[in-house]
Amino acid sequence: MSILLSDIWLIENLTDYKLHFARWNQQDQPLEVWARDGREWQQWQAYRPTRDDFNRHFIFSLMQFYHEPDIWLFGGIWRVLARHPDRYEVELSENGASFIGRLKLRSPYRERSTRVRLENHYATLEVQELLREPYSGRTFPGYDDIDLSFEELETLVRNSRPDWKAALESVKGIYLITDTKTGRRYVGSAYGDQGIWSRWCAYVASGHGGNVELRNLVSDPSLAYCRANFRFALLEHRAFRVPDELIYARESFWKRILLTRGAEGLNRN
Repeated sequence: MSILLSDIWLIENLTDYKLHFARWNQQDQPLEVWARDGREWQQWQAYRPTRDDFNRHFIFSLMQFYHEPDIWLFGGIWRVLARHPDRYEVELSENGASFIGRLKLRSPYRERSTRVRLENHYATLEVQELLREPYSGRTFPGYDDIDLSFEELETLVRNSRPDWKAALESVKGIYLITDTKTGRRYVGSAYGDQGIWSRWCAYVASGHGGNVELRNLVSDPSLAYCRANFRFALLEHRAFRVPDELIYARESFWKRILLTRGAEGLNRN
């Protein structure tokens, strides 16, 4: 038997609330925005389009849990303090604070509008799960299934997610960065006493990790290009006891196989 939101959380005066179904805006996933920076997530509530969509006292905010179909993660109740022509002034309410980043709800909502009346959806919102801890990135899937957007990697690094950190800081390896806008790819490696985790942290910090061709793509310190276009995949992982010479050889192999040298790739050597 399903559990509805109304079974565990009685919200009175529903007409005081707008419901925000926050979805991908062609640039950022709201789930990753919330996980990496609470102030940036607040701006998603403060944004005002041409219409006065948030024309009630409160915003009941959900973010698309895009790894799972029809699932939304609770992002807080926001009080609308003022309405300006170009923005809202909002503050986070204490109401429901313990559910933020933990309460997963199911709704098949797919309409175009992302800002709707709560009373039209409250009775059908179904409780999917209550996470033990606030979301900090998805669970480590194993070494053979690592394929991350830059946004996902950024979330994991900024939250120092323990399962990913423990797994990746203990291995050397070869990885692939793909620029999905151009289709060009870069093969890199982590060797010596530097694990994959440390190497990927450098990319999150700068966007380019010191690589010349990637640096040419990343001119915006906001990392907007990286978030929109870069993907990271692990091609091989090896124990630290493996000689660095083997890592060099395998890196060269993947560069040759994937044609990442020259005009079609992002490797200079």
